[in-house]
Amino acid sequence: MNQPLLPSFKLSRLPRVAILAASWHKDIVGVAVSAIRHEFDRCRIPPEQVSVIEVPGAFEIPLHAQRLARSGRFDAVIACGLVVDGGIYRHDFVGQTVIQALMDVQLATDVPVFSCVLTPHHFHEHGEHKRFFAEHFSTKGVEVARACLATIA
Repeated sequence: MNQPLLPSFKLSRLPRVAILAASWHKDIVGVAVSAIRHEFDRCRIPPEQVSVIEVPGAFEIPLHAQRLARSGRFDAVIACGLVVDGGIYRHDFVGQTVIQALMDVQLATDVPVFSCVLTPHHFHEHGEHKRFFAEHFSTKGVEVARACLATIA
């Protein structure tokens, strides 16, 4: 039987969580989603309590987060995305805008919104970086799942 990693979680009921996953760099972002789901499973949150919604990119995440938070169907929303430096400074304002918008959503709706939207420096489309960031997203997925459950508890 799975033992929760952090037995201090005392949930009064099973939470409903929405995970928003950007489809850009789906191979890496998907690692975070899998890690979140695995950690929820370890903490005995059944898969049917978790909805995964794919969105085109990180920029689209805040609107979907707001709609999900306002729906009353979810106790928390987790956002996952990878915003990379494509040679222009667009990634700076996209990353900052997404994170600020996620903070605004949670403050306006009183539904916790968690970010696993990362903006790495010097990401390149080659095997070594893809492996490194996939591993990093796995770690961040576990961390955001724990933060989510701790906040809900």
